[in-house]
Amino acid sequence: MPEDKRAHRFVPLEKEDFYYPGGRSDAYTVIEINMMSGRTKDTQKALIKALFKSIEEVLAIAPIDIEITIKEQAPYQWGFRGITGDEANDLKYEVNV
Repeated sequence: MPEDKRAHRFVPLEKEDFYYPGGRSDAYTVIEINMMSGRTKDTQKALIKALFKSIEEVLAIAPIDIEITIKEQAPYQWGFRGITGDEANDLKYEVNV
């Protein structure tokens, strides 16, 4: 994914408003990824595993404290630049990988 096509949203919560499973530390982090459908199971699994590895190496957050969910929607369910995702034919990245 090109740098200029990434959209990050951070939703900070006060500690007393953030509930998490037992056995987790204060570093417990939930990551939700929204993407157009089209990536293979292997591509999605590779992304999840790469995130676990990078987060542990760079931020010292153990995988036990990370929860990752990928949510897929069909391209026609995405809207940007006044069109739907299935109408976009100028994307600079591949979706079907």
